[in-house]
Order: sequence, then structure tokens, then C-alpha cells
Amino acid sequence: MISMPSAHKSLVLFCLTIFFSTLSNSSLAQDVKSEFVERFADANLFNEIKKGGYVLYMRHGTTDNSRADQVHIENFNDCDSQRILNDEGRKLASRIGQLLRKAEIPIAEVFFGPMCRTRETAELAFQGTQIHLRSHRALASSANLTSAEKVQMLREMKQLITKPLADKTNRMLISHAPNLADLMKYFVKPEGTIVVLKPQGEQFEYVASIPPKLLEQFVK
Repeated sequence: MISMPSAHKSLVLFCLTIFFSTLSNSSLAQDVKSEFVERFADANLFNEIKKGGYVLYMRHGTTDNSRADQVHIENFNDCDSQRILNDEGRKLASRIGQLLRKAEIPIAEVFFGPMCRTRETAELAFQGTQIHLRSHRALASSANLTSAEKVQMLREMKQLITKPLADKTNRMLISHAPNLADLMKYFVKPEGTIVVLKPQGEQFEYVASIPPKLLEQFVK
């Protein structure tokens, strides 16, 4: 056996420590970079949605950015304390509903966040239909919540995504960008984008995204 002076041993151990530390940090950096990759739906997927089996998570319509949500909203019906839809956002919400009906996308149920912009988006998109619209607190914006407050909200939101769907139908959730960012590291842009999710038991899979302009292309 070849003996090695203690000074050399210390140098070798130091070099190995640096090497494995660098390797670990490099792997971590790669994981962060590959955390989420957005992909857009194609015509084949859009046709599959017509067969049902998906959850469509829609970010509310375009909003008036000159005003912000109060940090703690006590009354969700008080629109003066919130960012609301602008005229463009109201038109967008109505247009998305028209396009979904024209494309004959089967939607059996709609859950929307209790804040004014999500409620109004739901009402405008599905006005004149027989679909029952239901408000759910788990779809309120998570932007101003603490980490502890988000835990229960995200658990309930995940349940809305993963609970069984009626045969040959889809479920729509109308909510906010921060919620999905908290749940799966995806901040949805632009407003009005539909995120296609596939329930898989107690989990779900991100399938693709359909921004408003892409939806227009699919429905001609």
C-alpha cells in the first residue's frame, strides 16, 4: 500500500469536496432551469378536448392595472377593493365563451374564484347557458397570502383539479395566475389563457396552454 503524506491527503480531500460541491450545484441549477416548460396546444389536442376528460384552468380576462387588490379583502363582493376587468377584459371573457360554444367543447361545470374579476369572467363567458356556475374560495387569488395560508387553499384547488369528471365532459376553473404559480410554478400569461390539465388519480398532468389568440385560430 502506498502511503500518502497528511498534507497531500488534505489537498486531495479538499479538491474532492470542491468537485462534488460544484457538481451538486450544477445539477441544482439544471433542475431550476427545467422546473417548468410551457407548451402550446395543437389542433389534435383541441379535438381531444372535445371528447372530454380535461380540466380547463382559465385565467380571468384583461384587467385594469391602474388599481391593485387590497392586501386583506374582507368582502369579495366589494369590487372597490380589488383589481377588476376593464372593457377589453369583458369583451375577451364573452368572446372566449362564444368560441368554446362554437367549438362544441363539452363543459359540465364551472368553478370560479369569488373575487370580482373571476366572477364577472365566468358570468360573461357562460351567460345564456344552462351551466351552473359555482364560486369556490380556493380559487381566490393567493397573491397576498402567507405560505401557511396557501397550504389549505392549494390543497382544495388540487382537489378541484383531480376530482373525477363526468363522462365525456370537461371542468372549467376560472382563477388567477399566482395560484397556478404556487401549485406548479407556472405563472399564466396573458390574461384569458386556458391551461389544459389532465387528472390522474390524486395527481394531474399539465398538457398544454391555449392563449386567446390561439383559441381564435382553432375556432374559425
